[in-house]
Amino acid sequence: MKKLLVTLVFLSGCLVPLCAQPLLAGFNSGEYRAMLRISALQVDVQFRAETPSETEYTRVYRSPEVGLHNKWDMWLNKSRNTMVINLRGTTSNTDSWLENFYSAMVPATGSLKLDTGYTFNYKLSNDPKAAVHIGWLIGVGSLVPDIVSKINEYYAKGIKQVIIEGHSQGGALSFLLTSYLHYQVEAGNIPADIIFKTYCSAAPKPGNLYYAYDFDYITRGGWAFNVVNTADWVPETPVSIQTPDDFNKINPFSNTGSMMKGQKKAVKLALKYVYKRLDKTSRKAQRKQEKYLGRMAYRQVKKYMPNLERPQYVHTGNYAKAGTPIVLQPDADYYKKYPDSGSNVFRHHLFGPYYYLVNKIYK
Repeated sequence: MKKLLVTLVFLSGCLVPLCAQPLLAGFNSGEYRAMLRISALQVDVQFRAETPSETEYTRVYRSPEVGLHNKWDMWLNKSRNTMVINLRGTTSNTDSWLENFYSAMVPATGSLKLDTGYTFNYKLSNDPKAAVHIGWLIGVGSLVPDIVSKINEYYAKGIKQVIIEGHSQGGALSFLLTSYLHYQVEAGNIPADIIFKTYCSAAPKPGNLYYAYDFDYITRGGWAFNVVNTADWVPETPVSIQTPDDFNKINPFSNTGSMMKGQKKAVKLALKYVYKRLDKTSRKAQRKQEKYLGRMAYRQVKKYMPNLERPQYVHTGNYAKAGTPIVLQPDADYYKKYPDSGSNVFRHHLFGPYYYLVNKIYK
């Protein structure tokens, strides 16, 4: 009789949903494979030729295109009681590419007027020194009203586990969306018992070092992953430019006098000469980056979003990687299949190479 009661109690906890699997911390290669298949189903057939189309998830929603040609899909796995937010990557449209090139940085907390009647108020970090890519912030700001609405709608139906994922530009957006949703939970705008897990695949760098620190802190314990094929050049972008202003407050570079104290006069002169040349070069590079990929790029973006107000840029170009790294290291067999040559510069960036490597490494 006692065993029967224990069995009934166990079953009662599994009925709705039926023995649903919990979303666990840590990299799960099976989950990541599923996310790759879902991402591949967002794009043209030619780009997903080497990636199986079958998946245990079912697409239940596809958003309209907003912002700079941004779109997202919602998928459900009822047996796992899990929802997937799939963010589309770059398309062949000009405005989609402009979102990548518009890469000046803005504060990770602030407001951005995207359209008449819509100002995106956001918080992506607790650190006032944190800054993020303006183009991808526009993408996330354009998508979040719809995404948050769906999260709340399906939370009312009992869905409390959410995977955020995307490949390429979709991976960059996944970083910023994860941060936004985390601080929305902190603000009490999203239920606190929702579990979020993130897979950023083939993603570029989303913001500066202080944003990366904050992202890694809020997702600590195995809740966000940056999956990279080391032959892929896209995760190496945008170009990082570090100046003395990008260091923490207490550092020897902001006060070179203290660093050179006690040195011989000839050494001091040599150090000052080298430091000034390096400092001048890095600052000049940062100003040019902000000019061309900030102010000038904005004029092109405004053709597609005429009501977008130009934000105040942060004078930094110190882009950094974020997320727990999952390194997919090619071997000789990989390079036989995907030669490191030819005219296709995205050869190592597509779904096929990533799917091949994750299958080989995580058997």
